[in-house]
Amino acid sequence: MTDPVVAIVGAGPAGLRAAQVLAEAGLRPLLVDEGHRAGGQIYRRPPPGAERPAAALYGFEAGRAQALHDLADALAPRIDYRPGTMVWGISGREPDGFDLDCLGPEGHDRFAADRLVLATGAMDRTLPFPGWTLPGVFTLGAAQIALKAQGMAIGRRVALVGAGPLLPLVAHQYAKAGAEVVAVLDVTPLKAKVRAAPRLAAMPATLAKGVWYTVRGALRGLPVRSGVRAVAVEGSRQVEALSFEDARGRRHRVACDAVGASFGLRSEAQAADLAGCRFAFDPVTRQWQPERSAQGRASNPQVYLAGDGSGIGGADVAELQGERTALTLLADLGRPRDTAREARLDRQLARQAAFRAALEAAYPYPHHIVERIADDEIVCRCEGITAGALRRAATERDAREMNRLKALTRAGMGRCQGRVCGHAAAEILAHHLRVPVESVGRLRGQAPIKPIPLREPA
Repeated sequence: MTDPVVAIVGAGPAGLRAAQVLAEAGLRPLLVDEGHRAGGQIYRRPPPGAERPAAALYGFEAGRAQALHDLADALAPRIDYRPGTMVWGISGREPDGFDLDCLGPEGHDRFAADRLVLATGAMDRTLPFPGWTLPGVFTLGAAQIALKAQGMAIGRRVALVGAGPLLPLVAHQYAKAGAEVVAVLDVTPLKAKVRAAPRLAAMPATLAKGVWYTVRGALRGLPVRSGVRAVAVEGSRQVEALSFEDARGRRHRVACDAVGASFGLRSEAQAADLAGCRFAFDPVTRQWQPERSAQGRASNPQVYLAGDGSGIGGADVAELQGERTALTLLADLGRPRDTAREARLDRQLARQAAFRAALEAAYPYPHHIVERIADDEIVCRCEGITAGALRRAATERDAREMNRLKALTRAGMGRCQGRVCGHAAAEILAHHLRVPVESVGRLRGQAPIKPIPLREPA
């Protein structure tokens, strides 16, 4: 009897740990990843010839990053590793299994798989604000990529704005790299972080890292503010300044030539949609995510989920889930179980889940920002759709659900397929209709889920 073909999508912490467990069990999994070098976004590796010391790139996580990179290098001969390969379509195959349509270095590829492990990670969560489409405005994730992959900053005078633990981390990384960080603007009220502090103390080492980034930033003289409002980028053809309102309502203006802005993270879940996974709404993070059991099973019995693609947990959780999910898959294949190992991982993941809940309380998604979004503000950048167009579609054409809104306005039909605008559009629609955001639903994933050349078979 031949071994089943297991395809893993994503070579970040979750995907690599899953591949390791499967390879150790004698399988040869297919590992498909868009990146040209394994590591994911969090442990992104510079291109060959542009390496920098791990400590300079990853800080406290240098040891973990190096260990994961070493693992990727050691695994490569033992697995079917396909770097630089983007999965744009997943379809069912008779009598069971999947076909993965991919765009790789040589063009279109189609891979057959009996089981799927989706470790697709996350991306920045954005919200529109005045001037956010000007050249020179980046997400915080893009700012990190520029630093890690190319060793360069996004500008000479950089302002950072948003919510979530990524904000102080990027500020620290940029300051350490020698960039001039002129403002670090957190829209989260200080009291939210203070209230969550006792629960965050359940994992003192992780909390200490966050405190260290904050203290280190203060010692470097970084201008950090909490509870800011009414952020706006100014400039005629590119970023020239950033204005904002502080927690006391006073207006400020900072000259800058680049802005990094993100409001937390969102799961990259469109592949799970194509694979037939059921979704559920998470009221804490205010986003739809594929359902995942504690052991890593999706609602589709041939699909397994690990890492941020099925709920934001961070790199440590992703590694643990990758290992745990692979053990579940092996058990489902009838392989002997290591119950002690499974129990240890379950305990670690439960502890991490409690910490993550506290972190979400400390940095709630600032959905209230949509109240300030003007009608002429662009929400869908790909198609140039404004907030006013979305509101008019709701009022005049009875667009009360996201896919109807998409059909009537083209919001979410562009290159990003709703990755950038989808969450903001849902919040705008729900606020305008005065209904809970979950009631307007979510944009369904459709192949191709990422842009492909017209010559490719769609």
